[in-house]
Amino acid sequence: MNRTTTISSVVWIEMIRRKDVYVLLILLLALLFILMSLNVFGLGAVVGYVADIGLVFAWLFSVILCVSLTARQLPQEEAKGTIYPLLAKPITRAELVLGKWLGAWSASAACTLLFYAVILVVLRLRGGSLNVACLAQAVLLHLVALAIVGGCALLCSTRMTYGAAASVGYVVLAACFAVVPRVPELLMYERGASSTAMLGLYYALPHLELFDLRQRLVHDWGPAPWGVVGGVVLYGLLWAVIFITLSWMAYRNKRFKRGAMSA
Repeated sequence: MNRTTTISSVVWIEMIRRKDVYVLLILLLALLFILMSLNVFGLGAVVGYVADIGLVFAWLFSVILCVSLTARQLPQEEAKGTIYPLLAKPITRAELVLGKWLGAWSASAACTLLFYAVILVVLRLRGGSLNVACLAQAVLLHLVALAIVGGCALLCSTRMTYGAAASVGYVVLAACFAVVPRVPELLMYERGASSTAMLGLYYALPHLELFDLRQRLVHDWGPAPWGVVGGVVLYGLLWAVIFITLSWMAYRNKRFKRGAMSA
């Protein structure tokens, strides 16, 4: 486990060096302070409007950061040739894959907590607040969702370049957020092979919409039953384990060629 945590700490160092999180934080701060200062159609004065837009971008920025950070880990090691001395040490590929995922997820999770802190500060300045219990649930589920996002990006990166892995990861995650929840509705208009394909998609991809409690926060509906939240957390952890296991299986027998992943 020490080797896994050491690998994850290297991911943190790289993220800080590349200053990815600083760019996203600046964007989030700029957006929220613009919302504080403007009053578009009278909406600028509504605290719920500021919270809703802020939470949307907190989700967007955290997913972008998690995918970009996770997808470049393995291809970057291969492109630079550092994968050879890394695997020459007493490090198994399982430890390498798990360490890369853990580092990328924990870094993304820490940044996400910063995003929520910024939103809370801005809301406090506007005289608003969020339900504490509901906020705790929303943050918990958001972090579990990032574990799935990181696992998906990691799986793509085991056999693709960074650019390809990130692109495929974004497409898959967009389908999880936008298409999968609408499959039951679309099935009313489809028959035959297309209906079967949609059902396959519905059960083959994780339902990330289950982890989004933005509406409960914004409209102050109160916390969800903790038993339901616990079930969703277990569901998310199961998907994360599946993605990490598939990543290890795809990477354990991979053969490397110098310069093959430099594109």
